[in-house]
Amino acid sequence: MKKKIWIINHYATRMYMNKGGRHYWFAKELLKRGYEPTIICANTYHNSKNYEDTGSAKHIVKDVDGIPFVFVKTKSAVTNGLDRIINMLGFYRNLFPVSKTLVKKYGKPDIILASSVHPLTMVAGIKIARKIKVPCICEIRDLWPESLIAYGMLRKGSLLSILLYEGEKWIYKKADAIIMTWEGGKQYIIDQKWDNKVQLDKIFHITNGVDLEQYYENIKLYDYKDIDLDDKSIFKLVYAGSIRKVNNLSFLLEVAKSLLDYSNIKFIIFGSGDQLEILKDRAKNEIITNITFKGFVEKKYIPSVLSKADVNILHNSSTSLDKYGQSQNKLFEYLASGKPIIQTYKTEYSLFEKYNCGINCEEQSVECVKSHILRLINDNLLYETIGSNAKKIVENYDFKRHTDKLENIITDLLQ
Repeated sequence: MKKKIWIINHYATRMYMNKGGRHYWFAKELLKRGYEPTIICANTYHNSKNYEDTGSAKHIVKDVDGIPFVFVKTKSAVTNGLDRIINMLGFYRNLFPVSKTLVKKYGKPDIILASSVHPLTMVAGIKIARKIKVPCICEIRDLWPESLIAYGMLRKGSLLSILLYEGEKWIYKKADAIIMTWEGGKQYIIDQKWDNKVQLDKIFHITNGVDLEQYYENIKLYDYKDIDLDDKSIFKLVYAGSIRKVNNLSFLLEVAKSLLDYSNIKFIIFGSGDQLEILKDRAKNEIITNITFKGFVEKKYIPSVLSKADVNILHNSSTSLDKYGQSQNKLFEYLASGKPIIQTYKTEYSLFEKYNCGINCEEQSVECVKSHILRLINDNLLYETIGSNAKKIVENYDFKRHTDKLENIITDLLQ
């Protein structure tokens, strides 16, 4: 008999539109293996006024590639202020009546996978699973409140941080299994001194990854034409991702500025966010002519963009979270491009150091990044070796292999 799996992720809405992303790929693979996956998400699109219209109902169901998406009614949130909190609370509150309706109409699931970013999704997943007497896997893709503290959004020791830590610990204790996207997930539990209350043997590591079949198909189907990307006379350094304060792209402007004397080097930035116009104005005012901002590009074009780069830049603010490893979605897309990667900061459990498939900067400084860029330009053997290793090692992070790991966890819980 086929096993029903509910995958609850507040922000999976865009996966419906893009036909891609962690839980879409899990569901796609599980479907092939005879499972019946359902993805439950908000009806609103993250950082957008767009939404899937549920009418007067609390949810609507739409199908894509045989995967049902359940859109739970929430209020839209474009900023990270009060409307974001209302959006989170609305999703949490409406999950309960929606789950009751789904059980009545389609039957209860055999297992629930509740995934962060925010912890209320996992709290709801645990409570719903208890109510219908099925196991719940909690998937931690962002550490709350640790991430908020690391990025200066919350003060450690404040009443709110204490409450959030207690809630986080409750989730770890009550979940039947925990998936963490960082290799250092168990060490995090130990550092919090929770290992006497949380079973370490129920913590598993499944990092982010890529659907390689779709990635390589998209390179063929969606060739991204761009005057700079297609210019063979320049050495192209590509960043693709969000352009927000937390991403600290002003640092890349400083790196570009330090390389102005090299006429054949150009930084090409893809992505959008509230810092985009600020950075464009700064580049113009400071005459940083070797950096260009291309804005938003559809997800399907990203494989083509990355494959046309000479080096892909993995950049973010360096924080205390780095000691638990790396799990960025784009890391694995970068690896699949087969081009060398420069990461502008150092992390523990580094894939680059383990497999020689990229370069970790020893410190997040302009001089360090600049030296590695020039090193790759001048050392053809190093360039080819790192790119080749990236192409090989990414096969370990294909979602077929990730789904093998997930299926093992599911099987153990359902025995």
